[in-house]
Amino acid sequence: MISSNVNENEKEKSTAVYDSNSSKPNLKGDWSNFFLLLLLYTMQGFPLGLTSSIPILLQSQNDISYQDQALFSLAGWPFSLKLLWAPLVDSLYIQRIGRRKSWLIPVQYLMGTCFLYMANDIDNLLPNTGTPNIVVLMCMFLVSNFLAATQDIVVDSWALTMLKKNNVGHASTCNTTGQAIGIMLGSVFPILFASEDFCNKYLRVTPIEGGLVTMKSVLYAWGLIFISVTTLIAIFKKENDCRLDLEYVKLNVAQNYTLLGDILRLPNIRILAIALLTAKVGFSVTDTVTYLELVDAGVSKDDITVISTGMFVVKILIPLVTAKYTSGPKPMSIYLKSTAMKLIWSLTFILLVYITPTLINDNGVINIPIYYYVILIFILFVDEILSYIMFVAVLAFFSRISDPRFGGTYITFFNTVTNLGATWTSTVALGVIDLLTFKKCSFDSYNYCSTLDYKNTCEEDGGDCITTVDGFYLGTLLSVTFGFAWYGFFKNIIRKLQTKGASHWVVNIKRPLTESI
Repeated sequence: MISSNVNENEKEKSTAVYDSNSSKPNLKGDWSNFFLLLLLYTMQGFPLGLTSSIPILLQSQNDISYQDQALFSLAGWPFSLKLLWAPLVDSLYIQRIGRRKSWLIPVQYLMGTCFLYMANDIDNLLPNTGTPNIVVLMCMFLVSNFLAATQDIVVDSWALTMLKKNNVGHASTCNTTGQAIGIMLGSVFPILFASEDFCNKYLRVTPIEGGLVTMKSVLYAWGLIFISVTTLIAIFKKENDCRLDLEYVKLNVAQNYTLLGDILRLPNIRILAIALLTAKVGFSVTDTVTYLELVDAGVSKDDITVISTGMFVVKILIPLVTAKYTSGPKPMSIYLKSTAMKLIWSLTFILLVYITPTLINDNGVINIPIYYYVILIFILFVDEILSYIMFVAVLAFFSRISDPRFGGTYITFFNTVTNLGATWTSTVALGVIDLLTFKKCSFDSYNYCSTLDYKNTCEEDGGDCITTVDGFYLGTLLSVTFGFAWYGFFKNIIRKLQTKGASHWVVNIKRPLTESI
């Protein structure tokens, strides 16, 4: 175990690493690094956006259940498990190439190759008509997200040394803004620009068959982008020698994994981890299922995507607007206030989903009035603001309590726990909705349409499977109730955690005497 029994001089030294350069941020001479980080985070966001677009495309097909959605949601798990291989990324590298480039170059080449491979078979896996191959889709996106998660570890770590010390605070801006742009590009192109209805309605004078792009062409284009950008970085971007940093501490693979164990042994870390793992349960149903419920009710996937795209403006502006509040000594106070407001606001989604079929159906024909869009956008807009304020606040807290000597490991740990808290609740929410939903056949009261065979039997006999209890409503009430219980339990605990000094979060390293001189 990495020793935590150090003398007072060593403890002061280990704590002192938290004192950042006092000079004001100035990007003069650092703009090229800033835009490179922005580009890398944008590339990282593309597979995330692509993964988020698939559930909407799947839900537009009638033979897809929430169990299928739950299966595909496993593709997002690498971002929640990346801590398992983060120590390898931190420890193994070729010095001549560079500590971060040793991983970035092959990983991004593999991502580009992966997208080119997916492009060849995507029309068969995700056909416009017919049953998609959920298992293979999940596996392919699982691989791409594993590579993206590895790239995330590399870029998060490189950002701490690529920028000048007085500009490191801009790394979070590159992260949030770049990912938002990448996610937007990854979701807009496969859904909107590939949609014949959307293109004919908004982008063309004369309607023609097909969209402006296809999923196949999008994947091909991004595969080539990844390979081209990576080649340019490999040739022209020089990485600083990490050994020249005065705060550099060399740890091997075993020591890096031991470091994780020592981080987890810190009492405050354990408490914070438990809070982060359970914080998203209160919003799990509304955040995961609302869009799918709206698509089921008749709102088109194109409309959903247009609205979601507009929300990216919020994600770009919120970090700028809230910076003076979240950069203070108590960002988690902002987080807690936003959590309480979001829990209350989540109840509006019950009303929204309930009234949607009534407002958009006109004698069996989908006819969405303008005022419905106003209501929908307002509800989603408020929810998105609250969600992103929480996101920015918790990132600010992570930056404040992370030991900069091992910033990559610390930030990866915190992000992994946060992502895992969102991922497991999302998967469970999708799986539970079907269990909480009860149906029966209009033709046969003893047929509860519990399986696909029973559903087909009902339809063959001329009946319809009518929903008697929608699991969305019950699931939302249960999750929000748990959320308020979480808030009551952790509110004072989190407020107390954010008042603790840096020494309560640091893992002390016992250095050889020669390093202490």
